[in-house]
Amino acid sequence: MAKLRIIPLGGIGEIGKNMTAFEYGDDVIVVDCGSIFPRQDMLGIDLVIPDIAYLTNNRERVRAYLFTHGHEDHIGAVPYVFPRVPAPAYGTKLTCALIRGKLAEHNISGIQLNVVKPRDTVQIGAFSVQFIKVSHSIAGAVAMAITCPAGTVIVTGDFKIDYTPIDGEVTDLGTLAAWGNKGVLALLADSTNVERPGYTMSEKKIAETFRGLFKDADRRIIIAMFASNLHRIQQVVDLCVEFRRKICFVGRSMVNVTRLAMDIGEIKIPREVLVEASDLDCYDDNEIVVLTTGSQGEPMSGLTRMANSEHRKLQIREGDTVIISATPIPGNEIMVSRIIDQLYRIGANVIYNRIADVHVSGHACQEELKLMQALVRPKYFIPVHGEYRMLQRHAEIAVKMGMPQDNAIILELGQALELSEDEASITGPIQTGSVMVDGLGVGDVGNVVLRDRKHLSQDGLIIVIVGVSKETGQVVSGPELISRGFVYVRENEELISGARNVAMDVLSRYERIEQSDWTSIKNGIKDEMHTYLLAQIKRNPMILPIIMET
Repeated sequence: MAKLRIIPLGGIGEIGKNMTAFEYGDDVIVVDCGSIFPRQDMLGIDLVIPDIAYLTNNRERVRAYLFTHGHEDHIGAVPYVFPRVPAPAYGTKLTCALIRGKLAEHNISGIQLNVVKPRDTVQIGAFSVQFIKVSHSIAGAVAMAITCPAGTVIVTGDFKIDYTPIDGEVTDLGTLAAWGNKGVLALLADSTNVERPGYTMSEKKIAETFRGLFKDADRRIIIAMFASNLHRIQQVVDLCVEFRRKICFVGRSMVNVTRLAMDIGEIKIPREVLVEASDLDCYDDNEIVVLTTGSQGEPMSGLTRMANSEHRKLQIREGDTVIISATPIPGNEIMVSRIIDQLYRIGANVIYNRIADVHVSGHACQEELKLMQALVRPKYFIPVHGEYRMLQRHAEIAVKMGMPQDNAIILELGQALELSEDEASITGPIQTGSVMVDGLGVGDVGNVVLRDRKHLSQDGLIIVIVGVSKETGQVVSGPELISRGFVYVRENEELISGARNVAMDVLSRYERIEQSDWTSIKNGIKDEMHTYLLAQIKRNPMILPIIMET
């Protein structure tokens, strides 16, 4: 009998970029297709997606994409992956609607999107997949039971166990337990909150906190949150109705997602409550609630532009209540702190997670993770969706609950796990990693380009321009030096003159400059000017010699 291969293409050793391939015989299915925010050292990069070399190499065998939910770290790479490796996609109503919007935005057509409901089962090649309802911070989140002749694998996706969810649809513990009773070969479980003891608070706790803030606020209320958190948006809308306030959505993603969610019935907003930003001046401040993007302090988000008086229609004013209903994603802490400071400078009343319960996580804490283990009772356990320390901690919890040490397996990108009822083995290497998206360019920015960008950002640039006669091979103009981000030329004429002399000295060593000499001349100018500038000013700008024939 063939073995099941589990191949993580992202989401292992990192938070985000979630993507896992499952291979049995000639069939490959892919769970999720996510992106991740670029690191601070990825200058100019818009998005980072998984390296899909494995999928492109097996393009004819990829049968389907299956999605646990519609967050960017699970669907963000879709517009870049689907055109290269097309296949039918399966997800719940909201997830498919969000994917459809992404594809339309990138003018991609021809992809079959199949809407499924919890407890639906689909047959895809050798795989049978059942979708299982779980709670998360977005509607339509599901786990999956993936069955093939080698056995059943449960993939939790991002989840928490909320006994009082806003939509009334609790995590389907009964179906998970039923699979546990049948026998589960492996469990792939979310590790994001594994370092937190206890249980994750219910989303309904937010409504209690917000109600108190609405009651106390006598001016405008501005709330920043993730646009995808439709359950929280619905709670805010309900409070607007209760307190007779109007609601306005600001920020491209907030407007787009809420409009889409209204169209498919995921949220309900009375028309008399909803107003446009251009009409806010028609109402008193105590009648207004603004829902905006910017909970992560993003420079171009609605909240940041309002706080810095850069928004065309809205600015934060003294006395406004600003609620940041999110926890900073790792790496975004500095940006969030800056925006909070700016809001305090303006005189706003700022409410954020450290001082009030204005955010609850969508991920399971330790006791919920233990409950998942107890219900599913897998033979093998593979922690996913977390940095390495989180995966390690999650594996330790599984072992403490009776999992044999050798059966708690921590994978790394580039490895594949081969499973059968009798054994598990790690194979590889498989090409994996990160592909950087910069504008319309996908994968055309690599480490060399990033190194150059970092060099430019730290030390600046000197361009050395030399004109050479095509007939005589003699220097007829220059060397002319142009400085950008290095020094201000008018205030450093002596330094620039010395650098020009260094370049002239290199050029003077050639009686006639031929095209065959250009490379050695450019290298000589770079090396000797670098030595001169380092000695004079202890700086190392990028030096770019240009030779032109005239």
